[in-house]
Amino acid sequence: MIILFIGDIVGEPGRRAVRELLPGLRQRHKVDWVIANGENSAGGSGITPDTASEIFAAGVDAITCGDHLWDQKEVIKLLEGERRFLRPLNYPPGTPGQGSALFEVPGRPMIGVINLQGRAFMPALENPYLAARSEVHRLRSHTPIIFVDYHAEATAEKIGMGRLLDGLVSAVVGTHTHVQTADEQVFPGGTAFLCDAGFTGPHESVIGREIEPVLRRFLTNQPQRFSVARERVLLQGVIIEVDDISGLARNIKRLSEPLPTRAGSAS
Repeated sequence: MIILFIGDIVGEPGRRAVRELLPGLRQRHKVDWVIANGENSAGGSGITPDTASEIFAAGVDAITCGDHLWDQKEVIKLLEGERRFLRPLNYPPGTPGQGSALFEVPGRPMIGVINLQGRAFMPALENPYLAARSEVHRLRSHTPIIFVDYHAEATAEKIGMGRLLDGLVSAVVGTHTHVQTADEQVFPGGTAFLCDAGFTGPHESVIGREIEPVLRRFLTNQPQRFSVARERVLLQGVIIEVDDISGLARNIKRLSEPLPTRAGSAS
């Protein structure tokens, strides 16, 4: 199975990159399943049913989220009615939505997807390591192919999760920092790992936002409006080849695909 994971989609430029680039990527890499982190897809902060529908229509099969889950009030409709949408698993019991799911993949085994959120420099949630270990055990009774999006700030947390789950899941890929790392590898037990997949959106920016307001905030410590930037749009993520029988990774490759520029593009 070939899995494509798309790093955090930021605003309209990120959605446009997915819409225009994903069909070619699916064909070129013979992709079987596409997962995308969509937590910044609505105006650069949060996600709505409309932006989720646009992402699904572009060819994404499942959407994960993170600490911006609640930024748009409409998200409750996704949590309550969209089984292809995941929020972090380690929210307290009774939180709307789901933190993992099993999906049928045409011509392939089922795939399990888990969304987790870290705790260092992040809103306090339940222990993601305990949540992951328990949920992986449950999903493995249905399929050996399991993908984990670990939405976390600290690299140590992400590497620790990868090491904890090595040999038990197909891949652990980090999100949240919007900076693609160069540490892609397959751990000794057969789990593919990347500390951060980067982000899909405008890279002539400060992690997707217009540069000048961010600099003014740094210089003055005064509130600023952080609008989504527009230029040098990239689709970033990772492609992972997984053995259908064992569920272990054969290969992992970073992806950073530029969106061709065009006149009059919107932000």
